[in-house]
Amino acid sequence: MNMTKKALLVVSFGTSYADTRKKTIEAAEAALSQAFPDYDLKRAFTSRGVINKLRKRDQIEIDTVSQAVEKLLAEGYEEVLAQPLHIINGAEYHLVLKELRPHAEKFAKFSIGFPLLTHHRDYVAVVDALRAELPARQPDSAVVLMGHGTEHPADSAYAALDYVFKDEGLPRVHVGTVEGYPTLDTVIKRLEADKIKNVLLMPFMLVAGDHAVNDMAGGEADSWKSILAGRGYKVETRIVGLGELEKIRQIYVDHARAALENEGE
Repeated sequence: MNMTKKALLVVSFGTSYADTRKKTIEAAEAALSQAFPDYDLKRAFTSRGVINKLRKRDQIEIDTVSQAVEKLLAEGYEEVLAQPLHIINGAEYHLVLKELRPHAEKFAKFSIGFPLLTHHRDYVAVVDALRAELPARQPDSAVVLMGHGTEHPADSAYAALDYVFKDEGLPRVHVGTVEGYPTLDTVIKRLEADKIKNVLLMPFMLVAGDHAVNDMAGGEADSWKSILAGRGYKVETRIVGLGELEKIRQIYVDHARAALENEGE
């Protein structure tokens, strides 16, 4: 009996933090694998820095996107479902597309899913996923989410998400970014306007890695925690990657399923 060989290629930026990798990337891979049991799970990272670090430090070999696809071709796979775990349709995602597309015609079927924040319904679903993670609302308290940010035009997704939080009845949840807009200064203006005293900092990233541990919650003077504390706010941190949340993982599953139905990339 001739069975079609199918592969599920899950692509992420990657992380060198083993604990959070299990809680986030591996958890997302497991959710996708469970949703598509007829597909063999494969992994690729887009960060060569992470790939090199894991190879040298831990003797762990992770494929780049191109390497992974070339292996699938050599191993006789006929159908490929690729699902990136990126947050926005930014530079990293477009690099993934650039690496995947030249190989697509070599397979009988090649489907690529969208990142987390693509359609309006995704933004609403993300707010719903995070709602249960947020503390009970107090008049002098706010939640600040730290996103990565980018110079790519898709940076606008963070401001859009901030707007959707407000639109969905969470006016004291603010989205800021490390390398884009809204900035922490933008967020602080809103905290001051609302006379906020208590701030909960949480990462808005798939993996709670360097940015979450150091830039957000670190003890250095330029961390968000230190900056906010220096302005008189009582600051708490909660270091949880988005990949740890079941409802977030479900959005990626939905995107992969849509891709198979020719609604994806």
